[in-house]
Amino acid sequence: MLKHFPPAVWATAFATFVAFMGIGVVDPILPLIGRSMGATPSQVEWLFTSYIAVMAIAMLVSGVLGTRLGGKKTMLLGLGMVVVFATLSGLSPSIGFLAGVRGGWGLGNAFFTSTALSIIVGFSTGGMGPAITLYEAALGLGIASGPLLGGALGSIHWRDPFFGTATLMAIAFVATWKFVREPTRKEAPRTARDILSALRNRAVLTNALIGLTYSYAFFTILAYSPLTLGRLNAVSLGITYFFWGLLVAVSSVLVVNWLVRRIKPVTILTVNMSLIVVLFLLAGLMPGHRLLYIIVITGFFFGIANALFTTLAMEVSPYSRSISSGAYNFLRWSGAALAPLFSGLIGQHWGLTIPFFVSGGILLVGIIGLLLKGRMLTDALHVNGSQPLQKTS
Repeated sequence: MLKHFPPAVWATAFATFVAFMGIGVVDPILPLIGRSMGATPSQVEWLFTSYIAVMAIAMLVSGVLGTRLGGKKTMLLGLGMVVVFATLSGLSPSIGFLAGVRGGWGLGNAFFTSTALSIIVGFSTGGMGPAITLYEAALGLGIASGPLLGGALGSIHWRDPFFGTATLMAIAFVATWKFVREPTRKEAPRTARDILSALRNRAVLTNALIGLTYSYAFFTILAYSPLTLGRLNAVSLGITYFFWGLLVAVSSVLVVNWLVRRIKPVTILTVNMSLIVVLFLLAGLMPGHRLLYIIVITGFFFGIANALFTTLAMEVSPYSRSISSGAYNFLRWSGAALAPLFSGLIGQHWGLTIPFFVSGGILLVGIIGLLLKGRMLTDALHVNGSQPLQKTS
């Protein structure tokens, strides 16, 4: 399968790895930042909410920008912005300033991520299956490595993980500039209206809305749950979320490929999300050291859902890759942006583990959507999919 990936694909995959590392790098230092700056849990959660909210809104224009500037220029713009704003994050004098520059970081990440998947799929020669597998591997490993980097550098000082991420993003910038080229076939210029119009398609909208409920649950774990493990130091938190992210990566790359050869994607998603709901209920009922193990285990099921939602977003849609990705990411990142803010407020006022019950309930709404609209998604997959989902090589 490796022969299907030219240097441009590997460079983009490396940049994807570093970009998603930047999301998780904050995890183990959230308690440190809160103590250092005298911030409440809800204030600390703005570091994720501002980042993801800007990403969600930017998805309306980032895919459009890619069709006008070209994929390479859009990725370089995004990577360059992340280098700047990650550096400013490390220099932040207050929690408000840090939340603001995290928003700028999210804008840069939106420009990059909206184009990265399209570049990987476009330059790979083995079809969409292997390309998405590589993308999900880079994403999962980035999420896994981010907390490890954050914990290691955060044990020195909470500012150091931001400087470390900026350095890695600068390396990714150079690799992208050197190895990635513009696709020979460019998509026709698009507007934000095209992305909003794509959401009028029933299959695209349904998948994105269900993805929104899933993303809320995902970021309850990634962005909020470190605050429930406050007794752990930065290194221990880093190791915890490293194993969580490692399970995300392994299941999204290996387990999904095995499952889709045997079971319909919508059926897998329904069962998988139901198991996540069970884990959230257990997390709400079991504070203390047992909560740590439940959080880590969720990574396995999140990885399966990540890969399937990404694939469905591209294959149930009759639109181009950039429009399909932009429409899906706009809604799913909206759910992700709400999770840290609401979870922080709920945890602060009603109890640290109550947000897990809320997330389980929201995810249950997504499961009901799958049960009601699963047949429609399966039909759209067969009609619009460029190739059967089961093919991975």
